[in-house]
Amino acid sequence: MLGKILLTLDAVALLLGAPLADYNHTHIFNPRWPPHAKFHAGQTITLSLILSLATLYYTWRSSFSDRSTPTPLVAQFRRRAEEDSLRTAAFLGSIYWLAGLLAVLYPGAEGIDPEFGTGFPQGPGFAVGAMAAVLGWALERKGGSALM
Repeated sequence: MLGKILLTLDAVALLLGAPLADYNHTHIFNPRWPPHAKFHAGQTITLSLILSLATLYYTWRSSFSDRSTPTPLVAQFRRRAEEDSLRTAAFLGSIYWLAGLLAVLYPGAEGIDPEFGTGFPQGPGFAVGAMAAVLGWALERKGGSALM
């Protein structure tokens, strides 16, 4: 269960992070930004929302399935389906964060516009988001539900 909680926290961070960080004067409402840059900011916000919802779905979908006593074959199928769902949730929950970490490697890319400061202030948050997704999956994979 602790793993699913970490995946859920990751999804909530995806749901709120980009809209709070980018739908403001530093991005969408920045008069210095050309329309195409604002298009990509909108694309990024929308991507984080979609990934958040998909991460939540794959994290919790097995919790809402039929809980009747299955045959051994059905039980094995359900275990494999749940494992696959959690792998998918971790993958979807880490994509945005990994892309953010790698984006600064592009020529001329910076983590923040010079008018607002220097550095890569979102870097630690991106790293924590990616780690939450991977750690959540790993805990569930190793039977982390016994921790709660």
